[in-house]
Amino acid sequence: MPVMTIKPGDHDPVKKPGHYTYGRYECIDIIEDVLADASGPEGFLIGNAIKYLWRFRHKNGTEDLEKARWYLDRAITRRRAMAEKPDA
Repeated sequence: MPVMTIKPGDHDPVKKPGHYTYGRYECIDIIEDVLADASGPEGFLIGNAIKYLWRFRHKNGTEDLEKARWYLDRAITRRRAMAEKPDA
């Protein structure tokens, strides 16, 4: 993954919001990379958790951490439920 430098003038509230583009990488690129093999609800849930963890210091603080936890708890509950299902 290429290292990117976001310049202050590169901010776009739709395509490159500041709370997702600080640092060397853009949040969406990391999510796409780490979840390339994920699908369905699990990918959605984990992707959202990453998003909220990424931005918490630059947007909503503790509220974003709580949102990340909510998505992680839901992903964990789904994985446990799947593990308990007998094979068909």
